[in-house]
Parts: sequence; C-alpha cells; structure tokens
Amino acid sequence: MVSKVWFITGASKGFGREWAEAALERGDRVAATARKPETLDALVEQYGDLVLPLQLDVTDRDADRAAVARAAEHFGRLDVVVNNAGYGHFGMVEELSEEELRSQLETNLFGAVWVTQAAIPVMREQGSGHIIQVSSIGGISAFPTVGAYHASKWALEGISQSLAQEVAGFGIHVTLIEPGGFSTDWSGPSASHSEEISAYADVREAAQNRPSKASPGDPTATRAPILKVVDADEPPLRVFFGQAPLDIATKDYESRLATWNEWQPVALEAQGS
Repeated sequence: MVSKVWFITGASKGFGREWAEAALERGDRVAATARKPETLDALVEQYGDLVLPLQLDVTDRDADRAAVARAAEHFGRLDVVVNNAGYGHFGMVEELSEEELRSQLETNLFGAVWVTQAAIPVMREQGSGHIIQVSSIGGISAFPTVGAYHASKWALEGISQSLAQEVAGFGIHVTLIEPGGFSTDWSGPSASHSEEISAYADVREAAQNRPSKASPGDPTATRAPILKVVDADEPPLRVFFGQAPLDIATKDYESRLATWNEWQPVALEAQGS
C-alpha cells in the first residue's frame, strides 16, 4: 500500500493523537497540528521526518490556510485531512453567553470549515483526497446541557453532507466520524462551562446520570477502525465509533418518523392546492 500524507488538527491528545500514531506506525506521513507545539515533541522524537509539527489555532482562518499550504508543500500532497480539533461546552441554552456560543462554533464548526476550504484546492488538483470530519452522536441527536456543542456538530454534519456531493466529481471523499462516549478529556480539562442557573438543578442531575454516559470507549481502540475508513475504496459518508450510537440513533429516528407520519395530514394541508 502506498503511504498516505495526513493533516490532523488537534493532534496533541485524544483521537487526534491516537490517529496520528496509527498512521505513523505504519509508515504514513503526518502534518500534526496543536495550539501548543511542544505537545508534539514526543511524536517528532519517535518518528522523525515522518512528522511535520505545526502550531495552529483553527479559529484563525489565515493560519489554517498557511498550515495546510505548508504541509502540502513539505510532503508534496495531502491524502487525508482530519478535522479533529474541538471541545465540549456545558450549559443549558438559557445559560449560554454570546461569547460561549460563538467560541464553540468558531472552533468546532468554523475551524473545520476553514481547514477544509484550504485543503480542497490541493486535493482537487491531485484528483484525490479524503476529508474526515470528527462529528459525534451529538451531531445527529441531542441531550440537555450541551446545546452549544450540538449546534456546532449538527451544522458540521449539514455542511459536510453538502460538501460530499460538491467534491465527489473531483475524486474527494468526505466522512463524518460520529463517536459515542470515549475516555478522552472532551468533558474534562478541555471542556468549558456556563454559569449555572439553579432552576435547572434537576435537569442537570438527570443529564449527568443518563445511561449513555456509562462504559466509555477506549480511544486507542479506534486506531484500526480509522485506518479501515481511510483505506476503503468507497468510504462511508457517516460511520459511528463505539457501541452506544446505533441504539441512540435508532430510537431517535424511529421517534422522528413516527411524529412526521402522525402529522403528515397537516403537512399536506400546508402544501395547498
């Protein structure tokens, strides 16, 4: 198999770090980005010239363009671009400040879009490429306390589905990875929190104890699966990672279909003659 060139945002930890190591272990080359470049030192020490460490805050559109251009020039091509940088914000919708909501969207949505826009011309010119958008089961379903996060991931899902249709003719694939709960620091040190309103205490407690938060997955176990996705001749537009998402999605979509069918007479009435 011909080695691939990867560009991975948020490669300092979590999925980004696991997938960078998975690629490097088999001899692929990786442009690894992080806000703090020193967090990439261990990768460089172990894998040498296979790694191009880049300092990057994905909310900076000009910096995104420069980082992607540097990676393409350094390695000569870009085969896989992974938009992994992101974080979770916790807060009821009423509790969200403008700054908190905008920051969540700037990183999780706009950052991914800016990197994607920078990578597409490179991939279009070479006639191939694969864009991996790290979404979530929270990109197709929703739960209390993480409305801002859901807003960012639902938007990423929609724009990426449009993108997939737009770039297919150029030989570019798009895949949305939709993990369930994993033992990353998404809800730990990387997370941010709104100032709490006491009226939501019961809702908050129920959300913290929901069954879907039990038995989180092991991020290291995702190494082989991500390689299967990027090596597929016809990769999926969407793929779950973890045990919980399929059950959550099935119940959610069955409920939606039941409601839509129940209210279809109203929909037809709204059509008019």
